[in-house]
Amino acid sequence: MTDVQSHDAGACKRVDEGITRVFQLLGKRWTGPIVSVLVEQPAHFADLRRAIPGISERMLSDRLSELGAAGLVVRQVDEGPPLRVSYRLTEAGAALEPALEELGEWAKTHLPETRPGATSPQK
Repeated sequence: MTDVQSHDAGACKRVDEGITRVFQLLGKRWTGPIVSVLVEQPAHFADLRRAIPGISERMLSDRLSELGAAGLVVRQVDEGPPLRVSYRLTEAGAALEPALEELGEWAKTHLPETRPGATSPQK
């Protein structure tokens, strides 16, 4: 009998539904960096764009809308002139700060930066 045939699929623990929901939202590209910037302080759209190299206006807008729909970010219109829009974390969004800090520390230890042309370390 091969390993594949002897594997009991029923014995595998099913992934936690909360973890699934978290990564469906925060696992999307750019979402983590957006929340990370907003943990520090509210920011205007242009400031977010500058703080996150490589993100397009469209993607930033889409991710901010998703975070707003999830109740993590609030969009505020700052009366002008000029009229400006800023974004801030809700209480629920701000509650992500300890988890983000832990993930950042974990990445420093377990996901060393790779430089162009460098190979990743073998374990």
